[in-house]
Amino acid sequence: MTEILSAQAVRLALREQSDAGDAIHLQRFFKTGDGEYAAGDVFLGVRVPATRKIAKAFAALPLPEVADLLDGPVHEERLAALFILNAQYAAAAKPRTRDEDKQRAIVELYLDAVRRGRVDNWDLVDSSAEHILGPWLADRPRDLLFELVARESLWERRVAVLSTFAFIKSGDPSTTLALADRLLPDRRDLIQKAVGWMLREIGKRVDRTVLTDYLDSRAPRMGRTALSYATEHLTPEERANYRAMPRQE
Repeated sequence: MTEILSAQAVRLALREQSDAGDAIHLQRFFKTGDGEYAAGDVFLGVRVPATRKIAKAFAALPLPEVADLLDGPVHEERLAALFILNAQYAAAAKPRTRDEDKQRAIVELYLDAVRRGRVDNWDLVDSSAEHILGPWLADRPRDLLFELVARESLWERRVAVLSTFAFIKSGDPSTTLALADRLLPDRRDLIQKAVGWMLREIGKRVDRTVLTDYLDSRAPRMGRTALSYATEHLTPEERANYRAMPRQE
């Protein structure tokens, strides 16, 4: 069993599902060219449903083997590792089988990977932050998110704001709004989209008035992309009103 539950076994399973044509497409889609945000990342060409299926089959993979996958050069290896961490965190957080030591170990492994640049594309961040860091911080101090958002790293900042999706889903928009304020000047596309997306979710899942109150005072300082995402589900008249506000760059 130990030989089966290994990082190498996961790698072999992923390669069995790989497609060279899909690899070329994915490397273009995820911006892996020189000077792009994911320059140098390597893809096998494994579709996400297949990666999820493989991760489910290796859900009990020991954490040192998961860490090995996270250190790998291949994007799908890191994605599979994150899916495995999600599943293990959820299992350790169940009320009847709650294991805080296991949760802490998973969070520490995840944060180490984030800080070392192993969670280094939007799909990796979006597939993990709300499932690991968000739940861990739900009933704990959230200073860590403000530390991450203060870093210059695009991915650490995106992890910070996407982690708050877990709070939004439980009805708490406060941390999202505070982090959004810190990110208002950041005009990088993937930060703009993340902030706008989370603000939109506040309007959809928590309280529409919380969103509009925020926009009433912040819209003039928001980037166009963030504002577009945040107002996506408002009326055409409301969207036009926010776009027409005098800009305060």
